[in-house]
Amino acid sequence: MIIDIPEGQEPIGYVWGEMVPGIGMAAATFSMSVYEHTTLGLREFEAARLRVAQINGCLFCLDWRTERDGAKVEEEFAGAVTEWRTTDAFDERTRLAAEYAERYTLDHHGLDDAFWQRMTAHYSQAEIVELTMSIGSWLAFGRLNHVLGIDAVCVLPGH
Repeated sequence: MIIDIPEGQEPIGYVWGEMVPGIGMAAATFSMSVYEHTTLGLREFEAARLRVAQINGCLFCLDWRTERDGAKVEEEFAGAVTEWRTTDAFDERTRLAAEYAERYTLDHHGLDDAFWQRMTAHYSQAEIVELTMSIGSWLAFGRLNHVLGIDAVCVLPGH
């Protein structure tokens, strides 16, 4: 951890809440909104989230599994996300979610017309915007926590 955390302070709450309360609390609210208000299916949501986590290297995000109504993705899902190009475990929407997350994270300038044609064949415009905002949230906040070295002690606010 590169940030000094006072004795007895919870690292995430201190960094996000006390050090920069005007920014950190707004970021936490945005981050939680991605989980609380998503309309995306669990598998496509997790495929995108995990692909970003794999690229960011955020320890907490790699271990986290989103739960909805008591359901989580299967244990082997993270491995399938790594192999999104060739796995037979994904439908086209889930595969596209993983691809979009990877391309958004590594080469957003390379999102070409052929990619967008495939996306718009499987996702509505509102779903594309939602997925884009979700990926942006995971990219920014997972990377932020990893860079500051607090990803090993991260918990989602309210969980």
